[in-house]
Amino acid sequence: MISFNMSNGLSNNIQASSNEKNIATNVTKQLKDLSRNERGQIIGCYPGFRGCTVWMTGLSGAGKTSIAFQVEKYLVNNGIPAYGLDGDNMRTGLNKNLGFKKEDREENIRRVSEVAKLFADSGYITLCSFVSPFSNDRNLARIIHEDADLPFFEIFVDASLNTCEARDVKGLYKKVRQGTIKSFTGIDQTYEIPNNPDLVIDTETENLEKSCMRLIEFLKNKSIIPDNFNLSSQQDNFVDELFITGDRLELVKNEASTLKPVELSELDVQWLQILSEGWAAPLKGFMNEQQYLQSLHFNCLFENGATINQSIPIVLAINTELKESLKNEKSIVLKYQGKNLAIMRNPEFYYHRKEERCSRQFGTKIIDVNTRKKLLDRGYKKPLLLLHPLGGWTKDDDVPLKIRIKQHQAVLEENILHNDTLLAIFPSPMMYAGPTEVQWHAKTRMTAGANFYIVGRDPAGIPHPIKTSTPDGNLYDPMHGSQVLSMAPGLHNLEIIPFRVAAYDTKKKIMAFFDHNRKEDFDFISGTKMRGLAKSGETPPEGFMAPSAWKILAEFYKNLTNNNNYI
Repeated sequence: MISFNMSNGLSNNIQASSNEKNIATNVTKQLKDLSRNERGQIIGCYPGFRGCTVWMTGLSGAGKTSIAFQVEKYLVNNGIPAYGLDGDNMRTGLNKNLGFKKEDREENIRRVSEVAKLFADSGYITLCSFVSPFSNDRNLARIIHEDADLPFFEIFVDASLNTCEARDVKGLYKKVRQGTIKSFTGIDQTYEIPNNPDLVIDTETENLEKSCMRLIEFLKNKSIIPDNFNLSSQQDNFVDELFITGDRLELVKNEASTLKPVELSELDVQWLQILSEGWAAPLKGFMNEQQYLQSLHFNCLFENGATINQSIPIVLAINTELKESLKNEKSIVLKYQGKNLAIMRNPEFYYHRKEERCSRQFGTKIIDVNTRKKLLDRGYKKPLLLLHPLGGWTKDDDVPLKIRIKQHQAVLEENILHNDTLLAIFPSPMMYAGPTEVQWHAKTRMTAGANFYIVGRDPAGIPHPIKTSTPDGNLYDPMHGSQVLSMAPGLHNLEIIPFRVAAYDTKKKIMAFFDHNRKEDFDFISGTKMRGLAKSGETPPEGFMAPSAWKILAEFYKNLTNNNNYI
């Protein structure tokens, strides 16, 4: 221990004996001229002091550090200063001279409480993850912060001993059972469960994402996270799914049986799935009128000062008679084929002007095989391709989902794409709304965690009903999709990769990028031509498509010709 004296004349104020540690008595607290409010104006992206300590306590393996570090990353990436203080990290530095006896544990918590106080005083949301098994120690941490007029929140990260031992991320429980570790909290040393924590996070029933969302919502409710917090940065956002789980499920089911119903169409159910899985975050239900107008006129939602791309309105249309019967209801149940699916709270009714919506509202992606190499060259370690076909409604003359999935699987089995490729279904219906819809496709992939989005020619396009009305016979300009995406607001975490024009190279017998210098060597095999070959039983040129994938498509059209009811 090192003690610094202001002068030799003060040295006698340091008391010591053989039975007690040296204690400094000649210490005066120094006050700063810089106020917390002044500091808060320049730290982070949001003016205002928000320093506090979030103290997470629980058994080893409950998930304290995982939650702390994930929330820290989320806050920092969104412009809010935060820092995670972890028990193991503190014991490798400041507290490396402390063991696990009761008095050492007490001193460990006292020291980290003082460190957390300094971080909080500097304006940081300090996320502490310590077992801290004793109530008195946690109360001391609270008092240290309250005496400094700093917010302190005790969070109980709850998981049973059996669950924590089954996880045993660090292998500590195994060592305890083997007898190599003594006095381990929860087994041969008591853990005192908090009597009145500020928040309980049950990591047995909630995954990491849900647990983090619980803490983030808590900080919002406590006004630690500002009202104008930027929700549009969704790369590291936690998507809040709307599914009911655990003990609440039976209660909600019973409530649903007492409510007036709205019967959904199949298309409505597809949009309900989109909302419930969080694809349209931050929407937590069908749009109210304000959200509908924002989406319809600005292709965005404006939430707490943030701009979130939302080019497609998501609404639940009902008839006037049903509206009149429901207008005084606080909650209604949404049903499909007699089954209760969801409860809508505080419904808002407004007139659905279909012509206006159609006129304002009204993608397929082609994968660039060189993209993986480009990402590796840029320093990315494990690029992953998300092959994400639409699973909702499509036109009757489009290839059905199960046929497209079989084709994708065939391409993967032939190793045409890298083995890291992830095939998943995107449950959205198709609207064929061109550049407007492609923003929706891009935004939802960003919500799923994508960093790059490859947009092809004429995404979400459709032929013009009067083909002679446009130069190419299409309703939308084929290049507008990629151009609009490059300018679209609320997609700043997504890098748009326009796809270069590809065609069949008759010399190399492969699909390749079009070369203007030898344009006579390229054959543009359109979807119409491809379907014609499949219907007539002809084989496409070698190298145009994986043979097994072509066989699936050809069999579909053959069966379609022979049986109009084929699905």
